[in-house]
Amino acid sequence: MSKKILLGMSGGVDSSVAALLLLQQGYQVTGVTMRLRPDEYMCDSQSGGCCSLDDIDDARRVCYRLGIEHLVMNFTDSFRRDVIDPFAREYQAGRTPNPCIDCNRYLKFSELLRRAEQLGFDGVATGHYAIVRQNEQGRWLLYRSPTGKDQSYVLYSMTQYQLARTLFPLSDLEKPLVRQMAEEAGLPVAKKPDSQEICFVENKDYAGFIRRYTGQDPQPGDFVDLDGNVLGQHRGITHYTVGQRKGLGISFPQPMYVVRIDAANHRVVLGKEGSQYSSSLIAGDLNWIAFDEPPAELLVQAKVRYQAQPAPARIISLPEGRVQVLFEEPQRAITPGQAVVFYQDDLVVGGGTIFE
Repeated sequence: MSKKILLGMSGGVDSSVAALLLLQQGYQVTGVTMRLRPDEYMCDSQSGGCCSLDDIDDARRVCYRLGIEHLVMNFTDSFRRDVIDPFAREYQAGRTPNPCIDCNRYLKFSELLRRAEQLGFDGVATGHYAIVRQNEQGRWLLYRSPTGKDQSYVLYSMTQYQLARTLFPLSDLEKPLVRQMAEEAGLPVAKKPDSQEICFVENKDYAGFIRRYTGQDPQPGDFVDLDGNVLGQHRGITHYTVGQRKGLGISFPQPMYVVRIDAANHRVVLGKEGSQYSSSLIAGDLNWIAFDEPPAELLVQAKVRYQAQPAPARIISLPEGRVQVLFEEPQRAITPGQAVVFYQDDLVVGGGTIFE
């Protein structure tokens, strides 16, 4: 008997073609759209976002076209607890989180998988571009997709249990081919734009969202240079992130960059050109995929943000489950709160959260 798969469907073209491919491969497929945003953040549509009411309707129409069942599951409480609350806390603490990683970690490959198993499904699938394989020793491994849409960076937190029960049908397909397949199959989302923004924040106004969500106005403070000299006043630390140059609200004779955010003293530290680069970082909250525990030293290519290129680095194990990452070449805007993901060629070795 063919396996029963619960496919997470966002209403976009990727998850829609994933449904098509799973059916062609002989799986019994049920589509599910996860309702994530609480009512106050729901809307009919959001340009560049996801999880809107229109997206739910799009997923339903695709399932109808393919002749499969479509479910909507309410995850709003978990999304608020595990994604939105930490997002607001981290920004207020002077860090820059990646809520898409938390959504994958706690919702798509944890809560959704748990519900799928309760309903008798054999596993879950999504429209992510990444590759899962099992090696000869029985260990499940995650690899980068060779396409321009590789999304392995946001999947580094997956466990052996989750990898063994997850399918990524798009794996090594190029995006133009995916759109072509959707159009040839008559799927109504074939030309729908990709999601670009954080789904619960409109117009990338992070500071405005945090102010409305927490009910707390950002506290102004000092811009200071690397020596602690006061350069001017800022609007509140939630308006800034490491590496930022534009939108500081104050002019200087030469370009100045946010080098560090001192939340305890409500200060934003600025530096001249070159100061936004660093040759090392400390990371924690680590998840290893390629092995259970890392060796004392490990050579990898490390990626410090989703759009960054992996850079040669050496990992040194530290006490309390942390690591130091030493880069061969300085990296731009290493940002506390973001993820650092470790690769060996296309293999995702593991990753963690940048602490400093």
